[in-house]
Amino acid sequence: MAFLRAFGCYLPPEIVDNDAIAVRTGRDAATIEKNTGIRERRYAAEGVSVLDLGVDAAQNCLSQVQINPDEIGLILFSCGSTERSFPGPASSLAARLGLTSTPAIDLPIASAGSLIGIALAADLAAHYGNVLVVAAEIMSRRISDADPDTAALFGDGAGACLVSRDSGFARIVDSAIHTDGNYAESLSLAHNGTLQMKGLEVIMQASRKIPRAIADLLAKHGKMPEDVGVFLMHQANLNLIRKVANTLKVPEEKFFVNIERYGNTSSASLLIAAAEWHASYPVEGPIVLATFGAGFSWGAVLAVPV
Repeated sequence: MAFLRAFGCYLPPEIVDNDAIAVRTGRDAATIEKNTGIRERRYAAEGVSVLDLGVDAAQNCLSQVQINPDEIGLILFSCGSTERSFPGPASSLAARLGLTSTPAIDLPIASAGSLIGIALAADLAAHYGNVLVVAAEIMSRRISDADPDTAALFGDGAGACLVSRDSGFARIVDSAIHTDGNYAESLSLAHNGTLQMKGLEVIMQASRKIPRAIADLLAKHGKMPEDVGVFLMHQANLNLIRKVANTLKVPEEKFFVNIERYGNTSSASLLIAAAEWHASYPVEGPIVLATFGAGFSWGAVLAVPV
């Protein structure tokens, strides 16, 4: 058995609005908002690393439940925009938290890595006790203004989730994760390159696969989409979130949305949304977390309040 115990997040202070993106790319600011739901995003300052963002999110998460770093049994760190090939940020995060022997594993899975981390943590918590899942991204350094549709989407940030064996505010019931490598080239980032994304293909596949994964997971446990209290999704595009809600035949209001303020922060977005939701709303009814990302990889996690 495993529980969602805490969420946390960190956003860089620099705000970049659509007017600034319009100046750089030639795209109309109002059109950017209409097509994506994004009004502004955050950019990390020069000299700030994905590790720095991840440390701040991890500390924010642990502070919610007053857990000391030495009580963490395992760290899983998702990032698709690391500054180097290896080592990834997981081991350095452990070191920054003062840990010298705690296992720390990198999950370089853009957009979907945080959910996959939670799914893995739910199984691994039985052995490791407290599993800290962190996702941090600096996407602003991985986009090109020569591809304005992609450049307008992304921002920087970090989120964290503590999954525990013994207690929490919601019990993780089950998870379902999937991968179809036939679409690997549709969303990719080469070493020292810029993000390459076939936007229409990503949206088309995501709008089909996310609702199916959610519906199948709910049906497995005798639940319907209308039974869910809140849907926490990767904040990729507001129109995608609306498509998922429409396919599942549930009100859009059941989907927590903060993409208008942060844009798409890749694997960090799910955890940033979850942290803001948990800080502002009571836990009422089942919780569904869902993501879609590079690979293509996608899936859902079901949790129920305790």
